[in-house]
Amino acid sequence: MPQRVRPYSCELDAALDVVGGKWKALILWALSTGTQRFGDLKRLIPGVTEKMLIQQLRELEHDGIIHREVYAQVPPKVEYSLTDRGVSLNAALATLGAWGRENMDHICAVKGVDAPVH
Repeated sequence: MPQRVRPYSCELDAALDVVGGKWKALILWALSTGTQRFGDLKRLIPGVTEKMLIQQLRELEHDGIIHREVYAQVPPKVEYSLTDRGVSLNAALATLGAWGRENMDHICAVKGVDAPVH
């Protein structure tokens, strides 16, 4: 019987597969305050295209990180919220956010961009 190949080199590799990329962590941040509709998420995440937001939401739903609730009404209503797994992932990302906040000035300086107003 052929030996099964591990898809990830380590635990961090697996976690980054779920939350990797620019938009997923921002989606999780936007959902940290509670259930949001698609239009709300679009407003909360400047720069994301509708196509990219749809794609990222589908991937997060597939991975069990968010829940998509569709209401049978006209016009259609869809809401997104964090699952328990999504809440725990957001908690893990909070430490990364704190690091970013503490190092924002340095990061902006080395990247040659203006630091946001605090």
